[in-house]
Amino acid sequence: MLKRLFLSLACTAVAVPALAQFRVEVTGVGLTQLPIAVAAFKGDDAAPQKIGAIVAADLERSGQFRLIDTSGQSLDENARVDMSSWRQKNADALTAGSITRLADGRYDVRFRLWDVVRGQDLGGQSFAVPQADLRLVAHKIADFIYEKLTGEKGVFSTRIAYVTKSANRYSLWVADADGENAQSALASPEPIISPAWSSNGTQLAYVSFESRKPVVYTHDVATGKRRLVANFKGSNSAPAWSPDGRSLAVTLTRDGGSQLYLIDANGGEPKRLTQSNSIDTEPVFSSDGKWIYFVSDRGGSPQIYRMAAAGGNPERVTFSGVYNISPTLSSDGRWLAYVSRVGGAFKLHVMDLTSGAVNAITDTSSDESPSFAPNGRLIVYATVQNGREALMTTTLDGKIKARLAGQGGDIREPDWGPANK
Repeated sequence: MLKRLFLSLACTAVAVPALAQFRVEVTGVGLTQLPIAVAAFKGDDAAPQKIGAIVAADLERSGQFRLIDTSGQSLDENARVDMSSWRQKNADALTAGSITRLADGRYDVRFRLWDVVRGQDLGGQSFAVPQADLRLVAHKIADFIYEKLTGEKGVFSTRIAYVTKSANRYSLWVADADGENAQSALASPEPIISPAWSSNGTQLAYVSFESRKPVVYTHDVATGKRRLVANFKGSNSAPAWSPDGRSLAVTLTRDGGSQLYLIDANGGEPKRLTQSNSIDTEPVFSSDGKWIYFVSDRGGSPQIYRMAAAGGNPERVTFSGVYNISPTLSSDGRWLAYVSRVGGAFKLHVMDLTSGAVNAITDTSSDESPSFAPNGRLIVYATVQNGREALMTTTLDGKIKARLAGQGGDIREPDWGPANK
């Protein structure tokens, strides 16, 4: 039964140490990657964070870049670069920089980017930050490089949310986009599921079982203050923010069946959006706010539908496969990612909404909870790999995947936060 599956998927618990670090393991080869050399930053050896290594990992994980061996060369932003020698190494671009501890305890981080092919200086930046912000600075550097070389916004300085369970303790975490620097947003002895970012990145909606049943809360990430939004009779689940942040689409069983409702982000009386005798759940808004995509078994098996955000007659979106759940949309509205059951396996699929073409992009069998990066170029999802649950990122063609693996445990239910304003 669809409802039982959703509940079992949502409540599956995993264990991870509270302060577990993550490593990035990139697999696959892209066809059009830009070769870039990321030299070790001068001062990296004595720094608490290896800036050059973080930048390199970010760029590699994006699928857009291929790293060129720098053979341990340490350059800084003031280096006189021999472009011909880097061209001989087949590098199209080069970045280098430095990190220095200041007298007040902060760190001065500087870098520069060169177009090796054209022999051009593409600019650089400098930062003076406390130690706690060094990883963020490295991500910002990677964002700068990504945008300069691809023309698109980078997403390395954005955040993800996910859920863990350690012993009998459930935790909601906010972390960097590479899974590092995790900060606990909430801990509870009862399950926490379905975290969802608001479009401005200041709030998370989630479902808590503290009342021994599913209840929807919103949570201010900066202050930790939370607000009860939906605690009606029966189940309250699957929150999804509207793009303007004023309301949430939720799944309620208050009137008997599992149906979609729209409710003010501050709470109040919900407006019913679907009128069916079926299970309607897992809503998600299109970025322009015009559509809600959702899962329904009204056709006999779970499929993805869409309807106007104010309600109306739904139209079916997925026709390939007999069991399709967990929709998520790219910000440009072109791509739909979802999980499809193939045989007994649950696999991540991507549909081009313009052409209707569908591709399975994973070789794992327990994929769940896909979420697009703000630039629509990557998807984060949860899966089981080598017997362990983990977060993965993948390019839309599935050719480049990176595992964000906790050293001592498992993580689930990721949601990728919005771009920084």
